[in-house]
Amino acid sequence: MLLGLPMILPTPSTTDIHGWHSLADQVLAGKPISAAQAEEVLVSDDQQLLEMLSAAFRLRHHYFGKTVQLYFLVNAKSGLCPEDCGYCSQSKLSTAPIDKYRMLSVEQLLDGARVASERNSKTYCIVISGRAPSEREMKAVETVVPRVKQEFDLTVCACLGLLTPENAARLKACGVDRVNHNLNTSEDHYAEICSTHTYADRMNTLKNVRSAGLELCSGGIIGMGQSHRDLVAMAMDLRELQVESIPLNFLHAIEGTPLEKQADLTPQDCLRALCMMRFVNPSSELRIAGGREKHLRSLQPLSLYVANSIFVGDYLTTKGQPPESDYQMITDLGFEITKTSE
Repeated sequence: MLLGLPMILPTPSTTDIHGWHSLADQVLAGKPISAAQAEEVLVSDDQQLLEMLSAAFRLRHHYFGKTVQLYFLVNAKSGLCPEDCGYCSQSKLSTAPIDKYRMLSVEQLLDGARVASERNSKTYCIVISGRAPSEREMKAVETVVPRVKQEFDLTVCACLGLLTPENAARLKACGVDRVNHNLNTSEDHYAEICSTHTYADRMNTLKNVRSAGLELCSGGIIGMGQSHRDLVAMAMDLRELQVESIPLNFLHAIEGTPLEKQADLTPQDCLRALCMMRFVNPSSELRIAGGREKHLRSLQPLSLYVANSIFVGDYLTTKGQPPESDYQMITDLGFEITKTSE
């Protein structure tokens, strides 16, 4: 089952075991798949999974070859957030025992960039909790980003919450390459996971970022009780935005958050969701993000036949696997780490 919904077998005429390569042919020919076709990916049975992965790999290989891009993130400000996002251990509703601190110093942020460089990361992600950046936080980012780029030659992605056109313009001016602001779920489902801001607020931030000339990084979290239709709707909105980078997270249900009892996903659920996102957004960088170790487990290597990017190291408030395990997985697959976009 995917996202706690009953299994529905696909229509044999459109998505039998040979149909996934036909779907890949369609996408490679420049014809986007429909929402109905995307849903069929999610409801397919496990016997079709390997053939589906093979078809999705054709798209991944066409745009990215056998390269894997590494990302490293720093939780530059933790907790102390007025928002009520039900999945987040840093929200005002969470009682999870996490570290809480104000914005890290410039030197601490540079130390993080040093680690990112040492781990062969392409991109350094600076993330802060909160609804929107304060003036002090904006100035800290404006100070550190030029140094990160000069001293470590890293791409910089900033995740600072809701952004005004002025915020976005300032980030562009100081050298930020990309802004992360996840849609997380569909517009119809958004009120189920957050009430302190709306899906429209998130869309407006992404539009402000694009207007400033910055690249977009936006994805979602599967496993929050969405329907298949919700997940497809999010993927379609990301396609409409022409998002350059899509992190797909798998809900790590943290004790002390409103979604702490949400049922676990299976590795097959995660792989189908990745395949669907690749079919809908074939040329976007696709990253297996938070929760991959917990939910994909021993099937993690299969996910890199679809995705072409991973976070190396820890996440915001949860641990990742040792970087050496990631390097070994990439090597064993015959893939190679790259610091440049294909």
